[in-house]
Amino acid sequence: MLVQAILKSKATGGVVTVAPSRTVSEVAGILAEKRIGTVVVSEDGGKTASGILSERDIVRELAASGSGCLSKPVSAYMTRELVTATQQDTVQDIMSRMTEGRFRHMPVVEEGNLVGIVTLGDVVKAQLSELAMEKDALEGMIMGH
Repeated sequence: MLVQAILKSKATGGVVTVAPSRTVSEVAGILAEKRIGTVVVSEDGGKTASGILSERDIVRELAASGSGCLSKPVSAYMTRELVTATQQDTVQDIMSRMTEGRFRHMPVVEEGNLVGIVTLGDVVKAQLSELAMEKDALEGMIMGH
């Protein structure tokens, strides 16, 4: 299964992006309100990705420096070295990269443009769906259908 299939199956809410100048406190509010685990940081309103900030990043910084980090800009704590996928990547490939990198969200980029985001939950759901289809096909072959 390819990443493009995952993106097609997801709700059409789009990728939540924020400007690098937004405060960590504002972003924490967005994460809570939208019940999501990460935002993509974009300097141009969502066309390209310049970083990513997750709830883990915020908690890590709170533990390290206290609540003062909440008034700082997202750019101070975002991950700048993005690991991205393309729509033609396989689910197995991105699952491996997510597991090795120990992260749960991967922006999908085509020709420099942000086109979506895939979560580890999306990947697991796709794998389970694919396994269920294979199981049904094998059972059908055994039963002679």
